[in-house]
Amino acid sequence: MAHLILASGSPRRKMLLEQVGADFIVRPALRPEPLAKEGQPPDEAVMDIALAKGTEVAKTAEPKQLVLAADTMVCLNGELLGKPEHEAEAAVILSRLSGAKHTVYTGVALLLDGQVQTACEATDVYFRPLTDEEIRRYVATGEPMDKAGAYGIQGKAATFVRRIEGDIYNVIGLPLCLVAELSREMGVQIG
Repeated sequence: MAHLILASGSPRRKMLLEQVGADFIVRPALRPEPLAKEGQPPDEAVMDIALAKGTEVAKTAEPKQLVLAADTMVCLNGELLGKPEHEAEAAVILSRLSGAKHTVYTGVALLLDGQVQTACEATDVYFRPLTDEEIRRYVATGEPMDKAGAYGIQGKAATFVRRIEGDIYNVIGLPLCLVAELSREMGVQIG
């Protein structure tokens, strides 16, 4: 029996947990992902969504199995940007991020035998100015389509990022240091 359940189907979160040697299984929540409430601050929104996912999956956990759920959103000038629904939307999002600073928020929820920990990590990301041709070529790769903010910093969009302030793993989708600290507080070593 694995000691950790990742309540997410994200290949990036799976990759990050594998990177640190975590013993885990993947069991995504089955219900549609809840949406942020109107006017809710981004940090609260991602923690609430992560908790909803984690609570659903925790119902299937064995005793002493830690459930880890997460949700990531991109915020530009106070507006939450989710995953694009189509290529045209991805291009619009990327053109808005071009030359600008945005903040990536990842909320995490850890649940273990009735204990619950939630927290949020925020990282500022600065894009260099992008040309329309760069955006078109990047969107054509398909990479932006399943990612908050329509880009993957660990992929082809790495050349778009001038700098970040904060946790790079948060931008990829799982703030590993924060998760390790919270899980340790619950008596579980994740890696």
